[in-house]
Amino acid sequence: MVGEKKRSPAANIVLYCILALIVIITLIPFVWMLSASLKANKDVFNFPFVLVPDQPRWENYSEIWSRIPLGTFLLNTLKLSVIVSILQVLTSSFAAYAFAKLEFKGRKALFLGYIATIAVPWQAYMVPQFIMMSKMGLNNTHMAIICLQAFSAFGVFMMRQFYLSIPHELSEAARIDGLSEYGIWFRIMLPNSKPAVTTLIIFTFVNTWNDFLGPMIYLTKTELKTIQIGLRMFTTQYTSDYALIMAASVVALIPVLIIFLSLQKQFVKGVVTSGIKG
Repeated sequence: MVGEKKRSPAANIVLYCILALIVIITLIPFVWMLSASLKANKDVFNFPFVLVPDQPRWENYSEIWSRIPLGTFLLNTLKLSVIVSILQVLTSSFAAYAFAKLEFKGRKALFLGYIATIAVPWQAYMVPQFIMMSKMGLNNTHMAIICLQAFSAFGVFMMRQFYLSIPHELSEAARIDGLSEYGIWFRIMLPNSKPAVTTLIIFTFVNTWNDFLGPMIYLTKTELKTIQIGLRMFTTQYTSDYALIMAASVVALIPVLIIFLSLQKQFVKGVVTSGIKG
């Protein structure tokens, strides 16, 4: 831009050093987790800290599969994360289209009321929610988690912000050509909102994958539990096998890394563009 001041080389060096320091601080817990996963349990908290043990215990990664039904937990978590992500994309994008492109009475008030629910913590209404799910007979089923997380006020807000950046002329031209509102949403809005959809998929997948409290409340049968609940099985009344916990945590982190790394370009674009218009 004209008149924009360029940073001096010294300022750039300082900025890059600060960013590098932030990255290093962020990565320290992951490095410690990976290091602890290759140690014996008695050596995890030894001081001074040893990054790479002299005799790495690779057998920790084989032992976690026999100590707990880790495969079942991973499949359950993957199932819930994929289903919830798909449902949130559908429900959030569909509602966002109505709030962004359709004119109806009370649209702004309804949108503000729905978005205001973001400020209400889940702990404030989880008891009546649990009672409702119990009366519906959904306790100890994955359907309880799916029903509770299939809708997202944050997802609606983010998708609406992105839809507002899409020219109204596209939808108007489609209406003139006889395309229904469902057709406009499916053929125009969704294909043009890949960055926002990708961002929502990443947020939803990671939140569902890492969810602990929901599965702990609704899932008590071992064959239904998720990986976050399964990690507690390495903790007994008197001891905790931190080496195996860290090894299982590394394995549990891999799907999240795959999702993020494969969608990171669209994710960055979605974060930038979803806030263009208000």
